[in-house]
Amino acid sequence: MFRRTLLASAGALALTGAALAADLPSRTPPPVYLPPPPVFTWTGLYIGLNAGYIWSNSNTVDTATTNLDPGNGLGGETAANIASAALATASVPLRNDGFIGGGQIGYNFQFANNFVAGLEADFQGVAANGSTTRFSQAPIAGFPTNPIDQILSSSRRLDYLGTVRGRLGFTITPTLLVYGTGGLAYGQTRASTSITQFIENAAALPNAYSSFGSFSNARVGWTAGGGVEWLFLPNWSVKAEYLYYDLGSVTFGLSPLQNFNIAGVLFTNGAPVSRTSFRGNIVRAGLNYHFNLWGPAPVVAKY
Repeated sequence: MFRRTLLASAGALALTGAALAADLPSRTPPPVYLPPPPVFTWTGLYIGLNAGYIWSNSNTVDTATTNLDPGNGLGGETAANIASAALATASVPLRNDGFIGGGQIGYNFQFANNFVAGLEADFQGVAANGSTTRFSQAPIAGFPTNPIDQILSSSRRLDYLGTVRGRLGFTITPTLLVYGTGGLAYGQTRASTSITQFIENAAALPNAYSSFGSFSNARVGWTAGGGVEWLFLPNWSVKAEYLYYDLGSVTFGLSPLQNFNIAGVLFTNGAPVSRTSFRGNIVRAGLNYHFNLWGPAPVVAKY
């Protein structure tokens, strides 16, 4: 009897303790809030390298020669002078295509969520030299056995090309930027023309006679284009870009194209002038490293 009473009392106490425990207030640990990740932004400084292909948009060197007839009264000199000046007036084809490569530095500023404005400067060496030589012949009116033979050579080159440009773009995705660009272009330009003539079967005029002129100067112009840039790794991006550049036209005079006979009398006399343009296109790819590409996390209010 006593044993039954003891077991019943123990069971009642156990049930009473469970009920009391269920009525006690519970305490759960406070939630842990992780800081939000940093926000990507194009704002910041970057540097990089580029390489590509350049080709000229103006593909001739034009030479015009003014007839300066000496009027010395020698037989045939007027006809020879006309033929010489006409022969030395010509356009020769000349392309400047080749490799271009260098580096760039710039700064971007992202605003209004998807817009990016910036300034970029670059400098490239150019391996796009061109030269051409043309052989031609012209008759002298009234002297069918005494044609004039000519060798005309022209060259043109761009040693380097640099730009300082503004950029304005739009982010298609946070890491993909399309942009337009334009600004100042500058470069070292060179050009030259040489003319050599010879009158056949003329005993009194046995020697070839020549003219030469050249131009070398750093020129300033403009450039415009566009491209796309993609951030493929943190702080690293690649870009593909097209630019049109225009450094203008140059005109340079040559030495007099003069032929003297064996007596030292001026027989023909011409004043050649050459003209060409430095305009062209660039397609290139670039690799950039961006500093401070990741901005601070947004501020979250705490309550």
